[in-house]
Amino acid sequence: MSGLDPSGGAGIQADIQAITSLGGHPLPVLTCLTVQDTSNVYGAEAVNPDLIRQQLQCLANDVPIHAIKTGALGNAAVVDVLVDFLNTQPDLPLIVDPVIKAAGGGDLADDALVQAMKQALFPRAEMITPNGIELAQLGDSEDPAQAAQKLLNAGCVSVLATGGHGSGIHIINTLYSHEPEPTHWEVERIGRNEYHGTGCTLAAAIAAGRACGLSQRAAISQAQNYVHRTLLHALSVGKGQRVPDRGIMWER
Repeated sequence: MSGLDPSGGAGIQADIQAITSLGGHPLPVLTCLTVQDTSNVYGAEAVNPDLIRQQLQCLANDVPIHAIKTGALGNAAVVDVLVDFLNTQPDLPLIVDPVIKAAGGGDLADDALVQAMKQALFPRAEMITPNGIELAQLGDSEDPAQAAQKLLNAGCVSVLATGGHGSGIHIINTLYSHEPEPTHWEVERIGRNEYHGTGCTLAAAIAAGRACGLSQRAAISQAQNYVHRTLLHALSVGKGQRVPDRGIMWER
């Protein structure tokens, strides 16, 4: 479940490509339409929540669903629909990419949507995958560990704090959970610029791994390796950020 990016770099297109590359069959449910290019988001409009409800019910009656990944959700009413659906699927892994802003600074969530995610969706999720900017806003702290702990205390099961917005030679992703110590992954940073759609790609790839039966940590490791490879072959689609080449052949 995610928004439409007409540039093809992020959102539902990123989810479809990543999930397909990792051996899954995507069931794309569109949550919002955006005015967007490879530089920024300039506007967004949510899909009718009742239409989303009908799509979810129709799919559940026909197709086995093994995991759900969310991105930009449009508005708080869409969260209500998703939570209602999840209540009928209690064991379904849910990976939430809490999309709040585009990399260029454009807004993709208002205060009501942010609160709905924090109060109703995060406690249901197996994992949320905020980048550094999102983590600071959601956890009310510039310190990643403190922000993650606040989210855990509020009901999150686990928080994968992604480090792509940093500037070091390595990206450090950290999984915070209710275990005594966090788990860290270190990945080589490709280039010095940000890419369009890496957060969507990572979260979708994790969901694909979980849907295929991988453990949480194995799914994270596979997803990171996949994203790293897509960035090695990143595409210059427009005048803004480069786009991960999610169409690469993935050796499983």
